[in-house]
Formats: sequence, C-alpha cells, structure tokens
Amino acid sequence: MISVSFFEQNYNSVTEYVGRFNEVDLFVKREDLIHPIISGNKFRKLKYNLLEAQKRENANILTFGGAYSNHIAATAEACHLLGIPSTGIIRGDELGRNLDNTLTNNPTLKLAHQKGMQLHFVSRTDFRLKEDMPIVKTIVDQKPSTFIIPEGGTNALAIKGCQEIMQKGDNFDFICSSVGTGGTLAGLIEASNASQHCIGFSALKGNFLEKEIASWTPKANWTLQTDYHFGGYAKVYSELIAFINSFQKKYSIPLDPIYTGKLFYGIFEMIEAGYFPKNTRILAVHTGGLQGIEGMNQVLEQKGLQTIDRS
Repeated sequence: MISVSFFEQNYNSVTEYVGRFNEVDLFVKREDLIHPIISGNKFRKLKYNLLEAQKRENANILTFGGAYSNHIAATAEACHLLGIPSTGIIRGDELGRNLDNTLTNNPTLKLAHQKGMQLHFVSRTDFRLKEDMPIVKTIVDQKPSTFIIPEGGTNALAIKGCQEIMQKGDNFDFICSSVGTGGTLAGLIEASNASQHCIGFSALKGNFLEKEIASWTPKANWTLQTDYHFGGYAKVYSELIAFINSFQKKYSIPLDPIYTGKLFYGIFEMIEAGYFPKNTRILAVHTGGLQGIEGMNQVLEQKGLQTIDRS
C-alpha cells in the first residue's frame, strides 16, 4: 500500500536493457512498475500535488478527465490510500444518465467510484471551461479547502515530480517519452544535461503542444515528434495493436495503445530509418497507463478487432 511516506521518498525505477538495434542501444525505464494504478508519470505528477494538498485542513482534491483517464484512476486510488476526499469532473454528460450502466461497462470509472471519488459528468462544451465551470465554482464555494489539479495532472508541482524520473548516472544520449499534456517531457528536459536530447512522442495530432512544453522549460535540447499519433488520442489501429502484442511477447514489457505503444513504435521506426547516430544510448520512459487496456479491449471486441494480450 502506498503511504504518505512513500510519496515523500524518491522512488528509483528499474532500467532494463531492451537490445541493440541498427548499432544503437535501447533501454527502458520501468516507471509502470511503481504501482498497478498510480503508475509511471501519474505517480510523479501526483506526488508533490498531494503532499501540498495535505498541508490544507480538510483538503479535497478536484480534478478533470475523460471516461478512460489514467489520471482520474490514479488520483482516485491515491486519494483513497491517503484518506483524502476526491472529486472528478468527467467529460461526457451522457455517461451520467445511467450511472449503473456506465460503471458496469467502464472499468476506469468503476474503479474511481469504488475508491470513493465523487463523479460529476458534464457536457463537452462545459468541460472545455475547466476551472471556470459553474459546478467547479459551486464545489469550491462549498469546500474552500479544495485543491484543484488540472486535467492530466500537469502543473509546476507535477513537473517537479517528473524531474525525479531521471537518476544520477543516467548517461543516455536520447531520452524519449510519450506526450499527452507535456508535463512529463518538460520534467525530463529540466532534469537532462546539455549533452542529452529529449524527444517527446505526441499522442495527439498537431504540434500545438510545442508552445505548452516551451512554457514550462527554457531549455532547447528537445524535439516533439508528431508522426506517431495513429490518428489521435484513443484512436484504434490494428497495426499498433499487433506491434504492442509482438513487443510484449518478445520483451515481456506490456504497452498501452494510447501512449507507450506509440512511443516504442516510433522509436523502432526511427532507429530503422537511421535517425539515431551509431553507438548512441536511448532511454525510453515507460509512463504506465496500463489500467486503460481493459477499457480499450472492450472497444476492440465490439469492433471485432484484435485485442491487447494481457497474459
């Protein structure tokens, strides 16, 4: 069980050697092994936010996310273990019309509900307002000690936590990570030295995250790779699912289809294309997110497509 003392300590994740490909060496930092639910970058982003929240008397965590959000699941689990009440504002008011049906068919929201998170479902239009939503103002008025964490968890405290992914002696030439909101990559960039280059593999279409990442770090030793989004967030591609299953079978490392599957697919394709100089060392950060596989497999089954192997 994770305790306050666990969040207060520096957690050093295991780094595994994947292999040598096209004369470059690939390693993976297994942040997914931190915890089954509070894993990877979610642990890192929540750490200092929760420690800060605990300084408030009668603290209540309020955050935002989609129906299969890793952040929602991790926040609910962490708050449950720490005894902090939590509230989740969920995108999609249709999900709240038949809550029993939603919780039966959505493993992420079921877990959050079971862990005591109070779920509020809002329209996609209202969700875009985030902290300016009327329901958020109502909750804060009722509970002035409410501590708000942004969707995806990215803020200054989150970036501070993500810097701790890197450890003293991590002498890699390239540091690669999947990107959703940009906070994890920003933390890695801040922790990197001038001889290292960080590459973020965006899970979303477009390069709009470049401006967001640049707002969190003054360093310039990084690149946002936007060629491996596979259609955008949560889109389903059989080619990617096949890669994820093959990768797990060969290296015994599970990947998710939203973030880390795209990350490793992109790294391998770039290695094959000769992007990385010979004899360089590449570190891929496994940011967790494996809880979302169950929900994705439900979608794949409904479409009659190959599912992700969990064996």
